[in-house]
Amino acid sequence: MTRFDEPLKRALGRTAGPLERALGIATVGELLRHYPRRYAERGELTPISSLQHDEHVTVVARVAALQRRPMKNRQGTWLDVEVTDGRERLHLAFFGKGAFVAEQRLPPGTEAMFSGKVNVFPLQGGRRRVSLTHPEYETEIEDAAEFAAAPVPIYPSAQGLATWTIRRAVRTVLDVLTLDDPLPADIRHRHGLPELEVALRHVHRPASQADISLAHRRLKFDEAFLLQSVLARRRQAASAWPARPRPGRPDGLLRDFEARLPFELTEGQRQVGEEIAADLAREHPMHRLLQGEVGAGKTVVALRAMLQVVDSGGQAVLLAPTEVLAQQHHRSITAMLGDLAAGGMFGGTGVALLTGSMGAAARRSALLDAASGAAGIVVGTHAVLQEHVQFADLGLVVVDEQHRFGVEQRDALREKGGGGRPHVLVMTATPIPRTVAMTVFGDLEVSTLSQLPSGRAPITTHVVPAAEKPRFLDRTWERVREEVGLGRQAYIVCPRIGDQEGDEGDLGKEDDERRPPLAVLDVAEMLTEGPLHGMRVGVLHGKLPPEEKDAVMRSFTRGETDVLVATTVIEVGVDVRNASVMVIMDADRFGVSQLHQLRGRVGRGGLPGLCLLVSEAPAGTPARTRLDAVAATLDGFELSRVDLEQRREGDVLGAAQSGRKSSLKMLQLLRDEDVIQAAREEASELVAADPELAAHPALRAELDALLVDERAEFLEKT
Repeated sequence: MTRFDEPLKRALGRTAGPLERALGIATVGELLRHYPRRYAERGELTPISSLQHDEHVTVVARVAALQRRPMKNRQGTWLDVEVTDGRERLHLAFFGKGAFVAEQRLPPGTEAMFSGKVNVFPLQGGRRRVSLTHPEYETEIEDAAEFAAAPVPIYPSAQGLATWTIRRAVRTVLDVLTLDDPLPADIRHRHGLPELEVALRHVHRPASQADISLAHRRLKFDEAFLLQSVLARRRQAASAWPARPRPGRPDGLLRDFEARLPFELTEGQRQVGEEIAADLAREHPMHRLLQGEVGAGKTVVALRAMLQVVDSGGQAVLLAPTEVLAQQHHRSITAMLGDLAAGGMFGGTGVALLTGSMGAAARRSALLDAASGAAGIVVGTHAVLQEHVQFADLGLVVVDEQHRFGVEQRDALREKGGGGRPHVLVMTATPIPRTVAMTVFGDLEVSTLSQLPSGRAPITTHVVPAAEKPRFLDRTWERVREEVGLGRQAYIVCPRIGDQEGDEGDLGKEDDERRPPLAVLDVAEMLTEGPLHGMRVGVLHGKLPPEEKDAVMRSFTRGETDVLVATTVIEVGVDVRNASVMVIMDADRFGVSQLHQLRGRVGRGGLPGLCLLVSEAPAGTPARTRLDAVAATLDGFELSRVDLEQRREGDVLGAAQSGRKSSLKMLQLLRDEDVIQAAREEASELVAADPELAAHPALRAELDALLVDERAEFLEKT
């Protein structure tokens, strides 16, 4: 008998070598989880006389003759196998290795079933030559009608490893397979699912489409249930982790801050604030995702949470992915707090900025304020993660645009919590696929801001097909001039800086025939000498010295610059209320989420926003379809679904951010949300009743196999 965890080499012998080399399959379980990517229909069992061109058919015939024939246009030969059903004759064409194998397995007199696509060539006298090219064949006929009706599994394969090799290996291990079903019988019965062994036989050796459908239902549920069981156990373990309660106080900074706000909080901001406040007051660490539209007021919600922690005697860190954004957050928080940010004798709290390129004196001052507790709020970039950065009492970590930080980086901050884990709040405006996955799978408590604050103007988005309609591009620059003429400002975003060291955008894979992406330095020069001549044009990118970046951004904020030509350093957090138009060059080189984030920089001060997506991508291409989707909606959550459809979920039990290494074989989040929800309820109930899964050893073993060391470490840090 063969078990799931048995090495494939022991089960298959030498056949296992190509599978491991080509596909990384090393165990019986990995082979049986290598599911067919599609199924070919063999067609009806058909007499040779009735075969029609382009039909997919299966015939039973006897080999009459074999003949090697020379190739017409190159050296070598091919094998012509003539077979007959007793009435008509059919020719089978085999090439390369297939010809050698067929020559050995199909000597004259052999009876077999042959399946393939029919080619019919008319001959003189009204006759015709009927052939199949590289047909599948089966020489051990048990039930011809059943063979003809059964779908043929086609597997994901690799160079040098044919799908029939995989199919034969699967058949070998299925014939001797024995396993304990990890899904408890009562759950299986409630959802009308077959046993795992039955599902595996159905998915690999189906007799009908009904078999495939039933197998897929079970295998999808398995993936959802196993992941939900992992996450349910993590949530239960996390409930025992210690954290210092941070309830705030009624007469503290938070009260004074709210009294000075020049606007009313939205109902959504108040509700989410109450959820976060309740989490902070508990003895276990908060782990919450705050997701909301661009401009929905997430920063104000986060600042209220940070002030609650400061009122409780602790400190808060706001971690930003870029220096530009960190500086912007520092300025906006300091401005919102006013004299409450002075600290010391004024009864407020210090707000420190810590970035990697700060001068030595400013850096020493920020480090001292963080270590002594003089800075209740520290805003920083990756520099905050370094070992020598210490805090007096870190109580809250706020991560802006959490997908920009690796798990190890976020974990480095949590380890600075001292006498307990700090509370964690992660924020995002457009969840990337992996974030959506983790949200749907329920590993995070989720708060959503869907209501925009008053004063936010709508943003109109249009695609500018520069190659098809050059006049539209001319009109783009006219619109920029019109907006600037009204006293407003504009962003021009490019995917590349223009030096030899690369870009800052999400360019994806480049086609060799595509021109290099447009660069900030080149576009800025072109505009100042051409369509925007006479305007005050600034340049901003990540490789400028920090003092220069800050000076450029301050100049734009003060209205001293009309047009800012920049890379994606202005993607998140930058808040210039007078900016009304954004032109994104080579927009097809950016991801959906990036485009949505970028256009959120306009329309922030009551002025109608305009975003123009300039692209040479032809209509109907995937790139153009993405741009059309962005232009069609301002709903960031809908766009995250578009992103998810294109990029898949990522490995929800690993650090991968795209779908290329997904641990999900069958399950798709957008299509199978009902399966995920059902699995989550079952897993939560099971783990609550039996945290150690003592009564379910097969499930425990499956989870242990799923959680290899690096994935267990990842979940611990997540």
